[in-house]
Amino acid sequence: MNRLTLGALAAATAMILPVAPQAQQLPPAVVGVVDSDRIVRECTVCVAANTQLQGQVTQYQQREQALGAPLQTEEQALQAAVNAIPQGSQPTAALTQRIQAFQTNRQNAARELEGRQQQLQRNVAFVRQQIGQRLQPAIQQVMQQRGATIVVDRGATLAAAPTVDLTTAVLAVVNQNTSPLNVNAPPPAQQPAQQQPPQQQPRRPQGR
Repeated sequence: MNRLTLGALAAATAMILPVAPQAQQLPPAVVGVVDSDRIVRECTVCVAANTQLQGQVTQYQQREQALGAPLQTEEQALQAAVNAIPQGSQPTAALTQRIQAFQTNRQNAARELEGRQQQLQRNVAFVRQQIGQRLQPAIQQVMQQRGATIVVDRGATLAAAPTVDLTTAVLAVVNQNTSPLNVNAPPPAQQPAQQQPPQQQPRRPQGR
């Protein structure tokens, strides 16, 4: 009697409990390939921006030569003057002052070139950021048109058939935006200076 009752109860419980849903199978992946390096080289506004960046590099090189040539000449002249000092003698005050001026000029030149180089690096990164902002929606649009579910960069693939290459279509979408790219990055944000807590005034002793 107890066995029949327990068996019937188990059967009834099995009918009431919901059946666990089966894991939903993913659809077959449709992979597309985009050559982002080609787009960076060939898109219309990219070509113009790259030309301007190359002009900035040329200006940097010219400035580097303009600062370095006289410093090199002065360094050679100072070395010759130091070598001409008799053994056991000290350089004259005029030569010492000249050496100090050379060192100051060299430090200033290095500081200026470093600042220009950092600005160039920021400009390149800024241009690539703007290209990425246009490239992403272009890829999404072509994905929907071609029915792709995954897009990978050609640089991350070993081989890909031409039939899955979406680069030309993506490039055409990117070229629809003819607004020029800004090749001058904004200055880096300055950290706000930390405010010093107000100094407490010493309390005056209360009179008795």
